Amino acid sequence: MPQFSFKARKRSGELVQGVLEGADRSAVLSEIERQGMLPISLEAARSRSAKAASKTPSKLSRNANNSNTASPPLLREWFGKQRKPKLQELATYTQQLANLLRSGMPLTVALNSMSHLEAKGIPQDVSTQLRQDVMEGKALSDAMSKQPHIFTDLYINMIRAGEQSGALEEVLHRLAAHFERFAEVRQKFVSAMIYPIIVGTVGVGIIGLFMTVILPKFTQIFTDMKVPLPASTQALISISRVSATYWWLAPLVGVVGSILYQRFRSNPAGRRTLDRWKLTMPIIGKVFKLNLFSQFARTLATLLKNGVPVLTALKISEKVIPNVILAEAIAKTREDVTDGKTISQPLARSQVFPQLMIDLIKIGEETGDVPGSLQSVAETYEDQLTIALRVMTNLVEPAMIILMAIGVGGLLFSILSAMFQITSSIGNR
Repeated sequence: MPQFSFKARKRSGELVQGVLEGADRSAVLSEIERQGMLPISLEAARSRSAKAASKTPSKLSRNANNSNTASPPLLREWFGKQRKPKLQELATYTQQLANLLRSGMPLTVALNSMSHLEAKGIPQDVSTQLRQDVMEGKALSDAMSKQPHIFTDLYINMIRAGEQSGALEEVLHRLAAHFERFAEVRQKFVSAMIYPIIVGTVGVGIIGLFMTVILPKFTQIFTDMKVPLPASTQALISISRVSATYWWLAPLVGVVGSILYQRFRSNPAGRRTLDRWKLTMPIIGKVFKLNLFSQFARTLATLLKNGVPVLTALKISEKVIPNVILAEAIAKTREDVTDGKTISQPLARSQVFPQLMIDLIKIGEETGDVPGSLQSVAETYEDQLTIALRVMTNLVEPAMIILMAIGVGGLLFSILSAMFQITSSIGNR
């Protein structure tokens, strides 16, 4: 039988190297996992001497026909850009895989089970392809790197760190908690915006209904009465007629505006302007900043806590942050850390990150627990974000109601003033 040299880690993290005989790669991988180890690499050992092979004399009696039943490649052809899974979907998938490994399943068996489980947002053939790649001797992190539409750099590097430390199951649980926390923060932000959007939509709908259905009927009455109308009513009637005649301009302006916005946003200078504006806007700017600070701190803490090198962790954090201003500050920090400086010093010089974050990171550097300090930073800003969202909602709700009341009140005033004018005219006749 062919011989294969392998590297694997026990659940305790101990690295094991040796040579196994088996019908093929799949059979050898199955034997490694049966022994309770996590395979890291597997290579054909044709060039090794018989003496080296005799160090681990383990022969596998596997049916060759069964060993050739490797899973087919991706069943789905990827047409265009694949939708990325939502944070909660990725958290659920990760938690399911972690639970299967915790139950004692070997990795390939767990991936095979994942290919039959329903995971919303993640096609089943993703797990099928992962299992096939692992059966062929690839590390799970390398297999995931072939599917960047599903697994981010953060995810892949976390898995790689878990493989190297022999704590893959624990890392998966941490990843699931990480994505669930991010999904929770995002849901809070979305929930805070739902009420203003609903109120605004209802207000625009009421005004539109009034201008297109109710006002034309009053206009006909005013015309028949042949009475001079107040300036506000005349202006309202003119707007109604223009809206009815040139209604197609509204969607056209919307489409053109969207195109111009996207072009402006795709331009580096335009993107910088928009991102800087988001950070300086009154009220909502504070919400954006708190969200970005907590996202950066939690991402960096999660990576460092799981053994990812600091330069790699900063590079991944730079890609994760959806703001050019903060991303450039992180990139500059990474360059200074390469020169041997601490994280807190270059972050302070960027004048982008708050002093509280700088001070806590500095304390973490002095105590040797930077991940713990970053975790505290993330929790602090997440708590502040919850408060800021509540304040923003409390301010926006009455503001929207007042704006809608002014709009509807203006319409009613124009109509009622015209009605009073007509009543006065009739009384004088």
